[in-house]
Amino acid sequence: MDNFLFEKELIELADKDMTVREELLAAGKLSGGYHPEMEKIHKANAQRLREIIAEIGFPTLSKVGEKGSNAAWLIIQHAIGEPGFMKECYTMMEENSSDINPIHRAYLYDRIQFFQSMPQKYGTQLTGEGIIYPVENKENLNKEREKVSLPVLSKAEIDKIPEPEDIPEIDDKNVEYTAWRKKVGWI
Repeated sequence: MDNFLFEKELIELADKDMTVREELLAAGKLSGGYHPEMEKIHKANAQRLREIIAEIGFPTLSKVGEKGSNAAWLIIQHAIGEPGFMKECYTMMEENSSDINPIHRAYLYDRIQFFQSMPQKYGTQLTGEGIIYPVENKENLNKEREKVSLPVLSKAEIDKIPEPEDIPEIDDKNVEYTAWRKKVGWI
């Protein structure tokens, strides 16, 4: 099956997302919560991706090529207002693990955990202060990262990672963010 048109469309959707993000960032409009224009693009992209998945299944490397699969992952990763969709996509990534970039699965796993106030596995998500969000197991962190071809972290970087029991304190630093996560169904 030739899915070139889906590959092209996914890339265009992801490119639009990144272009608008860069424009808002340059205008200083991306701080202080989820910008309505970004939310609108993310929801529209997620809806279109749902339609593509209904037609061809999960957009794996063999179906839409590397660039198309990368674009689909970006769309999923940015669908932060739709916890159910992100979790469904993670399940599909698990089912198609031999035909996706393993880094994408790792990032999505961590992102879901992060939004649910749970420790992550690979250390891909950061706190508002730019520190790695708590992880499930610091001792095995680099082993988990190596499994998915993420670069290893130094001992000093790992030592800076807060403990899982610090998650409530981290979450309490941004009341609006926590309220938003409750509103959309993450917590």
